[in-house]
Amino acid sequence: MDPRAVALLSCPVCAAPFTADDDGLRCAAGHRVDRARQGHLTLLPPGRRPPMGDSAEMVADRVSFLSAGHYDPLTAALRDAVVDGSVPETLVDLGGGTGHHLARVLDDLPSAVGLVLDASRYAARRAARAHARAIAVVADAWARLPLLDDAADRVLVVFAPRNGAEIARVLRPEGRLVVVTPAPDHLQELVGPLGLLRVDPDKAERLAATLEPHLRRAGAATHRWTASLDRSAVATLAGMGPHARHLAPDALTASLAGLPRSSPVTIAVDVATYAPLG
Repeated sequence: MDPRAVALLSCPVCAAPFTADDDGLRCAAGHRVDRARQGHLTLLPPGRRPPMGDSAEMVADRVSFLSAGHYDPLTAALRDAVVDGSVPETLVDLGGGTGHHLARVLDDLPSAVGLVLDASRYAARRAARAHARAIAVVADAWARLPLLDDAADRVLVVFAPRNGAEIARVLRPEGRLVVVTPAPDHLQELVGPLGLLRVDPDKAERLAATLEPHLRRAGAATHRWTASLDRSAVATLAGMGPHARHLAPDALTASLAGLPRSSPVTIAVDVATYAPLG
């Protein structure tokens, strides 16, 4: 584990900093966390279980879809917003899944370190191998984050929960939050034929209500492109996100059979940047 990444973490029991050894972490009060054999850490408050995270099947679909490059423009937009004229040294990907996006941002920031926090142990197992300068942690985004105050230059949130108060606590005074959310026309060609979840028309207002009591909006841009997806790619896309929890497998299979062999699909995302108040 990169000691600079370890230095961002705090004990979920007493909030003290950690030091690392070969097998895990220990804080000054003697609380110990063992590293799983797959390489990740679990840092949850005592007695607390994380919200339901992605299943092993959802994570496998995410790995397949992202590795095919369909979301590469999203990753590029995220990287540009993260850098934005500066060179951040500490990145936290909150709800970061397999670590795919963070790993590629770190590739362009050779002096930076990163953390991936996610509720899914299956995602954390993948994220533990995503990048040599990143650590994967099972954590609950709605609890106190296992991070020290003012730890992060950047917090990244890509299609994931946003705890405004905790993000503000862990951001450095000059830090930035970068949030990626689906735009209204995201996947518009598939919503009807497959019965996918529609983008909430009030999403922008809900985002503001969650974050703006704690952070100020510093910028925003919409990024839109068309991907040519065959039926297999559409199936993995549907299976890797929240749609998977709402679609019956048999119904999805039948709907996919009605699609052309290859379909043009709009991918549209809003990338917003927030700064600490003051």
